[in-house]
Amino acid sequence: MKGSDGFVQAYNAQAAVDATVQVIVAHERRAMTHSIALSFEDGVTRFVDARPGETVADAAYRLGINIPLDCRDGACGTCKCRVESGAYDGGSYIEDALTEAEAATGLALACQARPKSDLVVAIPAASTACKTRPQAFETTRRGVERLSATSLAFTLDRPAGLAFLPGQYVNLGVPGTDLHRSYSFSSVPGADRLDFLVRDIPDGLMSGWLRAAQPGTAMAFTGPTGSFYLRNVTRPLLFLAGGTGLAPFLSMLGRLAETDCTQPVRLVYGVTNDADLVGLDALDAYAAKLPGFAYVTTVAAEGSAHPRRGYVTAHVDPAWLNGGDVDVYLCGPPPMVDAVRGRLAADGVTPAAFHTEKFSPSAPAQPGRLAA
Repeated sequence: MKGSDGFVQAYNAQAAVDATVQVIVAHERRAMTHSIALSFEDGVTRFVDARPGETVADAAYRLGINIPLDCRDGACGTCKCRVESGAYDGGSYIEDALTEAEAATGLALACQARPKSDLVVAIPAASTACKTRPQAFETTRRGVERLSATSLAFTLDRPAGLAFLPGQYVNLGVPGTDLHRSYSFSSVPGADRLDFLVRDIPDGLMSGWLRAAQPGTAMAFTGPTGSFYLRNVTRPLLFLAGGTGLAPFLSMLGRLAETDCTQPVRLVYGVTNDADLVGLDALDAYAAKLPGFAYVTTVAAEGSAHPRRGYVTAHVDPAWLNGGDVDVYLCGPPPMVDAVRGRLAADGVTPAAFHTEKFSPSAPAQPGRLAA
Protein backbone atom coordinates (compact mmCIF):
# COMPACT_ATOMS: atom_id res chain seq x y z
CA MET A 1 0.00 0.00 0.00
CA LYS A 2 2.81 2.36 0.84
CA GLY A 3 4.35 1.82 -2.57
CA SER A 4 0.99 2.47 -4.15
CA ASP A 5 0.72 5.78 -2.28
CA GLY A 6 4.13 6.79 -3.60
CA PHE A 7 3.06 5.98 -7.13
CA VAL A 8 -0.10 8.08 -6.76
CA GLN A 9 1.91 10.99 -5.38
CA ALA A 10 4.38 10.78 -8.25
CA TYR A 11 1.55 10.54 -10.75
CA ASN A 12 -0.20 13.59 -9.30
CA ALA A 13 3.04 15.56 -9.25
CA GLN A 14 3.69 14.75 -12.92
CA ALA A 15 0.09 15.66 -13.79
CA ALA A 16 0.54 19.02 -12.08
CA VAL A 17 3.73 19.64 -14.05
CA ASP A 18 1.99 18.68 -17.31
CA ALA A 19 -0.91 21.03 -16.55
CA THR A 20 1.50 23.87 -15.82
CA VAL A 21 3.35 23.25 -19.08
CA GLN A 22 0.05 23.29 -20.99
CA VAL A 23 -0.90 26.63 -19.45
CA ILE A 24 2.51 28.11 -20.33
CA VAL A 25 2.31 26.81 -23.90
CA ALA A 26 -1.22 28.16 -24.32
CA HIS A 27 -0.12 31.53 -22.97
CA GLU A 28 2.85 31.65 -25.33
CA ARG A 29 0.64 30.75 -28.29
CA ARG A 30 -1.76 33.55 -27.43
CA ALA A 31 1.16 35.95 -27.07
CA MET A 32 2.41 35.01 -30.53
CA THR A 33 -0.92 35.51 -32.30
CA HIS A 34 -1.72 38.86 -33.89
CA SER A 35 -5.10 40.41 -34.50
CA ILE A 36 -5.89 41.43 -38.09
CA ALA A 37 -8.71 43.88 -38.77
CA LEU A 38 -9.94 43.22 -42.31
CA SER A 39 -11.61 46.40 -43.57
CA PHE A 40 -13.80 45.83 -46.63
CA GLU A 41 -14.92 48.34 -49.26
CA ASP A 42 -18.52 48.38 -48.00
CA GLY A 43 -17.39 49.45 -44.52
CA VAL A 44 -17.69 46.05 -42.83
CA THR A 45 -14.77 45.10 -40.59
CA ARG A 46 -13.98 41.56 -39.46
CA PHE A 47 -11.26 40.65 -36.98
CA VAL A 48 -9.23 37.46 -37.34
CA ASP A 49 -6.29 36.13 -35.32
CA ALA A 50 -3.17 35.09 -37.22
CA ARG A 51 -1.34 32.13 -35.77
CA PRO A 52 2.48 32.04 -35.81
CA GLY A 53 3.67 31.83 -39.40
CA GLU A 54 0.24 32.41 -40.93
CA THR A 55 -0.24 34.89 -43.75
CA VAL A 56 -3.11 37.35 -43.83
CA ALA A 57 -4.84 35.14 -46.41
CA ASP A 58 -4.31 31.95 -44.34
CA ALA A 59 -5.87 33.57 -41.25
CA ALA A 60 -8.87 34.87 -43.22
CA TYR A 61 -9.55 31.62 -45.07
CA ARG A 62 -9.30 29.60 -41.86
CA LEU A 63 -12.40 31.49 -40.68
CA GLY A 64 -14.18 31.18 -44.01
CA ILE A 65 -13.52 34.75 -45.16
CA ASN A 66 -12.67 34.40 -48.84
CA ILE A 67 -10.64 37.49 -49.63
CA PRO A 68 -9.56 37.82 -53.31
CA LEU A 69 -6.95 35.16 -54.00
CA ASP A 70 -5.66 33.13 -56.92
CA CYS A 71 -2.13 31.76 -57.07
CA ARG A 72 -1.04 31.84 -53.37
CA ASP A 73 2.56 32.10 -54.64
CA GLY A 74 3.05 35.86 -54.92
CA ALA A 75 2.89 35.70 -58.70
CA CYS A 76 -0.50 37.10 -59.80
CA GLY A 77 -1.22 40.11 -57.57
CA THR A 78 -4.90 39.20 -57.15
CA CYS A 79 -4.69 39.46 -53.35
CA LYS A 80 -3.08 42.91 -53.34
CA CYS A 81 -4.24 44.88 -50.29
CA ARG A 82 -3.19 47.90 -48.24
CA VAL A 83 -1.74 47.53 -44.75
CA GLU A 84 -2.90 50.68 -43.00
CA SER A 85 -1.39 49.96 -39.61
CA GLY A 86 1.10 47.55 -38.08
CA ALA A 87 4.31 45.72 -38.94
CA TYR A 88 4.60 42.70 -41.22
CA ASP A 89 6.95 40.58 -43.29
CA GLY A 90 6.02 41.12 -46.94
CA GLY A 91 7.27 37.68 -48.00
CA SER A 92 8.41 36.65 -51.49
CA TYR A 93 6.79 37.72 -54.75
CA ILE A 94 7.61 38.73 -58.27
CA GLU A 95 7.75 42.31 -59.59
CA ASP A 96 4.69 41.77 -61.81
CA ALA A 97 2.59 41.01 -58.73
CA LEU A 98 3.83 43.90 -56.55
CA THR A 99 6.34 46.57 -57.49
CA GLU A 100 8.84 48.11 -55.08
CA ALA A 101 7.07 51.44 -55.42
CA GLU A 102 3.75 49.85 -54.43
CA ALA A 103 5.29 48.05 -51.48
CA ALA A 104 6.80 51.34 -50.29
CA THR A 105 3.29 52.84 -50.05
CA GLY A 106 1.96 50.05 -47.82
CA LEU A 107 0.57 47.71 -50.46
CA ALA A 108 1.15 44.01 -49.78
CA LEU A 109 0.08 40.59 -50.99
CA ALA A 110 -2.27 38.85 -48.56
CA CYS A 111 -0.90 35.46 -49.60
CA GLN A 112 2.62 36.47 -48.56
CA ALA A 113 2.30 39.07 -45.77
CA ARG A 114 2.89 37.67 -42.28
CA PRO A 115 2.02 39.90 -39.31
CA LYS A 116 4.70 40.98 -36.85
CA SER A 117 2.12 42.95 -34.85
CA ASP A 118 -1.60 43.63 -34.94
CA LEU A 119 -2.62 44.85 -38.40
CA VAL A 120 -5.35 46.86 -40.08
CA VAL A 121 -5.69 45.67 -43.69
CA ALA A 122 -7.90 47.31 -46.31
CA ILE A 123 -9.32 44.68 -48.65
CA PRO A 124 -10.32 46.00 -52.14
CA ALA A 125 -13.59 44.07 -52.24
CA ALA A 126 -17.01 44.11 -50.59
CA SER A 127 -17.58 41.85 -47.59
CA THR A 128 -20.38 40.03 -49.41
CA ALA A 129 -18.02 39.14 -52.24
CA CYS A 130 -15.73 37.57 -49.65
CA LYS A 131 -18.56 35.50 -48.14
CA THR A 132 -18.71 37.38 -44.86
CA ARG A 133 -20.96 39.98 -43.26
CA PRO A 134 -21.18 42.18 -40.15
CA GLN A 135 -21.30 40.26 -36.88
CA ALA A 136 -24.44 40.30 -34.73
CA PHE A 137 -24.24 40.87 -30.97
CA GLU A 138 -26.66 40.77 -28.03
CA THR A 139 -26.13 43.15 -25.12
CA THR A 140 -27.93 45.11 -22.41
CA ARG A 141 -28.40 48.80 -21.76
CA ARG A 142 -26.48 50.02 -18.70
CA GLY A 143 -27.60 53.59 -18.36
CA VAL A 144 -28.41 56.92 -19.96
CA GLU A 145 -27.00 60.31 -18.97
CA ARG A 146 -28.46 63.62 -20.03
CA LEU A 147 -25.58 65.85 -21.08
CA SER A 148 -27.69 68.85 -22.09
CA ALA A 149 -31.16 69.76 -23.29
CA THR A 150 -30.23 68.40 -26.72
CA SER A 151 -27.76 65.57 -26.06
CA LEU A 152 -27.67 62.16 -24.39
CA ALA A 153 -24.92 59.68 -23.61
CA PHE A 154 -25.80 56.01 -23.19
CA THR A 155 -23.83 52.93 -22.24
CA LEU A 156 -24.13 49.28 -23.19
CA ASP A 157 -22.45 46.20 -21.75
CA ARG A 158 -19.63 45.02 -23.96
CA PRO A 159 -20.54 41.66 -25.49
CA ALA A 160 -17.93 38.92 -25.67
CA GLY A 161 -16.02 38.75 -28.94
CA LEU A 162 -16.56 42.36 -29.98
CA ALA A 163 -13.60 44.29 -31.39
CA PHE A 164 -13.63 47.56 -33.31
CA LEU A 165 -11.39 50.32 -34.60
CA PRO A 166 -11.53 53.79 -32.99
CA GLY A 167 -13.98 55.85 -35.06
CA GLN A 168 -16.23 53.00 -36.22
CA TYR A 169 -19.95 52.58 -35.57
CA VAL A 170 -22.62 49.91 -35.11
CA ASN A 171 -26.20 49.52 -36.35
CA LEU A 172 -28.28 49.33 -33.18
CA GLY A 173 -31.77 47.86 -33.27
CA VAL A 174 -34.61 49.89 -31.77
CA PRO A 175 -36.27 47.42 -29.36
CA GLY A 176 -39.83 46.53 -30.31
CA THR A 177 -39.32 47.52 -33.96
CA ASP A 178 -37.51 46.23 -37.03
CA LEU A 179 -35.67 49.56 -37.42
CA HIS A 180 -32.04 50.41 -36.72
CA ARG A 181 -30.03 53.50 -35.92
CA SER A 182 -26.30 53.89 -36.46
CA TYR A 183 -24.05 55.26 -33.72
CA SER A 184 -20.30 55.75 -33.44
CA PHE A 185 -18.47 54.44 -30.39
CA SER A 186 -17.21 57.20 -28.12
CA SER A 187 -15.45 54.67 -25.88
CA VAL A 188 -11.96 53.26 -26.42
CA PRO A 189 -11.85 49.85 -28.18
CA GLY A 190 -10.40 48.06 -25.14
CA ALA A 191 -12.92 49.36 -22.59
CA ASP A 192 -15.27 46.96 -20.78
CA ARG A 193 -18.31 49.09 -21.71
CA LEU A 194 -19.58 50.70 -24.89
CA ASP A 195 -20.31 54.43 -24.79
CA PHE A 196 -22.25 56.49 -27.32
CA LEU A 197 -23.09 60.17 -27.74
CA VAL A 198 -26.38 61.04 -29.47
CA ARG A 199 -28.60 64.01 -30.18
CA ASP A 200 -31.87 63.90 -28.22
CA ILE A 201 -34.59 64.56 -30.77
CA PRO A 202 -38.03 65.04 -29.11
CA ASP A 203 -39.82 62.70 -31.54
CA GLY A 204 -36.76 60.57 -32.28
CA LEU A 205 -37.46 56.84 -32.25
CA MET A 206 -34.27 55.73 -30.52
CA SER A 207 -33.76 58.73 -28.26
CA GLY A 208 -37.38 58.41 -27.08
CA TRP A 209 -36.82 54.74 -26.27
CA LEU A 210 -33.58 55.50 -24.45
CA ARG A 211 -35.29 58.05 -22.21
CA ALA A 212 -37.92 55.51 -21.13
CA ALA A 213 -36.02 52.20 -21.02
CA GLN A 214 -34.74 50.68 -17.79
CA PRO A 215 -31.14 49.54 -17.17
CA GLY A 216 -30.66 45.90 -18.07
CA THR A 217 -32.98 46.01 -21.09
CA ALA A 218 -31.82 43.75 -23.91
CA MET A 219 -30.54 45.32 -27.11
CA ALA A 220 -28.93 44.00 -30.27
CA PHE A 221 -26.61 45.43 -32.90
CA THR A 222 -24.50 44.50 -35.90
CA GLY A 223 -20.99 45.73 -36.61
CA PRO A 224 -18.44 47.09 -36.37
CA THR A 225 -18.84 49.09 -39.56
CA GLY A 226 -17.30 52.09 -41.26
CA SER A 227 -14.16 53.19 -43.06
CA PHE A 228 -13.87 56.24 -40.82
CA TYR A 229 -11.30 55.04 -38.29
CA LEU A 230 -7.91 56.10 -36.98
CA ARG A 231 -5.05 55.06 -39.24
CA ASN A 232 -1.39 54.70 -38.33
CA VAL A 233 -0.23 58.09 -37.01
CA THR A 234 2.89 59.32 -38.84
CA ARG A 235 2.19 63.07 -39.12
CA PRO A 236 0.15 65.81 -37.39
CA LEU A 237 -3.59 65.24 -37.05
CA LEU A 238 -6.45 67.69 -37.54
CA PHE A 239 -9.86 66.59 -36.23
CA LEU A 240 -13.01 68.48 -37.28
CA ALA A 241 -16.22 67.57 -35.44
CA GLY A 242 -19.76 68.81 -35.95
CA GLY A 243 -22.34 68.23 -33.19
CA THR A 244 -22.51 64.60 -32.08
CA GLY A 245 -19.82 63.95 -34.68
CA LEU A 246 -17.57 64.41 -31.66
CA ALA A 247 -18.23 60.77 -30.64
CA PRO A 248 -15.72 58.99 -32.91
CA PHE A 249 -13.03 61.51 -31.97
CA LEU A 250 -13.43 60.70 -28.29
CA SER A 251 -12.69 57.06 -29.19
CA MET A 252 -9.69 58.10 -31.31
CA LEU A 253 -8.32 60.34 -28.56
CA GLY A 254 -8.61 57.47 -26.12
CA ARG A 255 -6.50 55.29 -28.39
CA LEU A 256 -3.94 58.08 -28.92
CA ALA A 257 -3.63 58.50 -25.15
CA GLU A 258 -3.08 54.77 -24.71
CA THR A 259 -0.30 54.73 -27.32
CA ASP A 260 1.42 57.91 -26.05
CA CYS A 261 1.06 59.71 -29.38
CA THR A 262 3.83 62.29 -29.92
CA GLN A 263 2.36 63.96 -33.01
CA PRO A 264 0.47 67.27 -32.68
CA VAL A 265 -3.31 66.72 -32.57
CA ARG A 266 -5.74 69.60 -33.04
CA LEU A 267 -9.54 69.47 -32.79
CA VAL A 268 -12.08 72.06 -33.90
CA TYR A 269 -15.50 71.21 -32.46
CA GLY A 270 -18.45 73.13 -33.86
CA VAL A 271 -22.13 73.05 -32.87
CA THR A 272 -25.27 74.97 -33.79
CA ASN A 273 -26.42 76.16 -30.34
CA ASP A 274 -24.80 76.56 -26.93
CA ALA A 275 -26.74 73.58 -25.53
CA ASP A 276 -25.21 71.31 -28.19
CA LEU A 277 -21.70 71.82 -26.81
CA VAL A 278 -21.04 68.72 -24.66
CA GLY A 279 -18.16 66.40 -23.81
CA LEU A 280 -15.81 69.19 -22.75
CA ASP A 281 -14.79 67.40 -19.54
CA ALA A 282 -13.62 64.44 -21.62
CA LEU A 283 -11.72 66.73 -23.98
CA ASP A 284 -10.05 68.48 -21.05
CA ALA A 285 -9.02 65.10 -19.64
CA TYR A 286 -7.43 64.11 -22.94
CA ALA A 287 -5.67 67.47 -23.16
CA ALA A 288 -4.08 66.68 -19.79
CA LYS A 289 -3.00 63.20 -20.96
CA LEU A 290 -1.77 64.13 -24.45
CA PRO A 291 0.87 66.88 -24.45
CA GLY A 292 0.38 67.52 -28.18
CA PHE A 293 -3.43 67.77 -28.05
CA ALA A 294 -5.40 71.02 -28.01
CA TYR A 295 -8.92 71.91 -29.05
CA VAL A 296 -11.16 74.89 -29.74
CA THR A 297 -14.95 75.10 -29.80
CA THR A 298 -17.29 77.27 -31.82
CA VAL A 299 -21.06 77.90 -31.91
CA ALA A 300 -22.82 78.87 -35.13
CA ALA A 301 -25.95 80.55 -33.71
CA GLU A 302 -25.83 84.33 -33.97
CA GLY A 303 -27.34 84.81 -30.51
CA SER A 304 -24.70 82.67 -28.79
CA ALA A 305 -22.60 84.12 -25.99
CA HIS A 306 -19.77 81.72 -26.80
CA PRO A 307 -16.41 83.49 -27.33
CA ARG A 308 -15.99 81.86 -30.77
CA ARG A 309 -18.81 81.92 -33.25
CA GLY A 310 -19.30 80.66 -36.76
CA TYR A 311 -18.42 77.43 -38.54
CA VAL A 312 -15.37 75.26 -38.02
CA THR A 313 -13.77 76.49 -41.24
CA ALA A 314 -13.35 79.94 -39.66
CA HIS A 315 -11.38 78.56 -36.71
CA VAL A 316 -8.78 76.34 -38.36
CA ASP A 317 -5.35 77.86 -37.80
CA PRO A 318 -3.47 77.63 -41.15
CA ALA A 319 -0.44 76.38 -39.22
CA TRP A 320 -2.40 73.26 -38.24
CA LEU A 321 -2.52 72.24 -41.91
CA ASN A 322 1.27 71.98 -41.86
CA GLY A 323 1.59 72.84 -45.55
CA GLY A 324 -0.52 69.80 -46.43
CA ASP A 325 1.58 67.34 -44.43
CA VAL A 326 -1.37 66.53 -42.16
CA ASP A 327 -4.03 63.84 -41.81
CA VAL A 328 -7.49 65.40 -41.63
CA TYR A 329 -10.44 63.56 -40.08
CA LEU A 330 -13.89 65.15 -40.39
CA CYS A 331 -17.21 63.93 -39.00
CA GLY A 332 -20.33 66.04 -39.31
CA PRO A 333 -23.46 66.80 -41.36
CA PRO A 334 -23.11 66.89 -45.17
CA PRO A 335 -23.03 70.71 -45.47
CA MET A 336 -20.10 70.86 -43.05
CA VAL A 337 -18.15 68.20 -44.95
CA ASP A 338 -18.76 70.00 -48.25
CA ALA A 339 -17.79 73.37 -46.75
CA VAL A 340 -14.47 72.03 -45.45
CA ARG A 341 -13.66 70.46 -48.81
CA GLY A 342 -14.38 73.77 -50.51
CA ARG A 343 -12.27 75.72 -48.03
CA LEU A 344 -9.26 73.44 -48.46
CA ALA A 345 -9.55 73.66 -52.24
CA ALA A 346 -9.84 77.45 -52.11
CA ASP A 347 -6.73 77.65 -49.94
CA GLY A 348 -4.83 75.34 -52.29
CA VAL A 349 -4.19 72.78 -49.54
CA THR A 350 -4.22 69.06 -50.28
CA PRO A 351 -3.90 67.06 -47.04
CA ALA A 352 -1.78 63.92 -47.07
CA ALA A 353 -4.96 62.08 -46.06
CA PHE A 354 -8.55 63.27 -45.77
CA HIS A 355 -11.02 60.93 -44.06
CA THR A 356 -14.68 61.94 -43.75
CA GLU A 357 -17.96 60.66 -42.40
CA LYS A 358 -21.26 62.36 -43.10
CA PHE A 359 -24.32 61.82 -40.94
CA SER A 360 -27.93 62.97 -40.84
CA PRO A 361 -29.64 63.83 -37.54
CA SER A 362 -32.85 61.91 -38.26
CA ALA A 363 -33.25 59.52 -41.16
CA PRO A 364 -33.53 55.79 -41.87
CA ALA A 365 -30.38 53.85 -41.04
CA GLN A 366 -27.76 54.15 -43.76
CA PRO A 367 -23.96 54.12 -44.04
CA GLY A 368 -22.70 56.74 -41.60
CA ARG A 369 -23.69 57.57 -38.07
CA LEU A 370 -27.24 58.70 -37.27
CA ALA A 371 -28.16 60.82 -34.29
CA ALA A 372 -31.56 59.57 -33.13
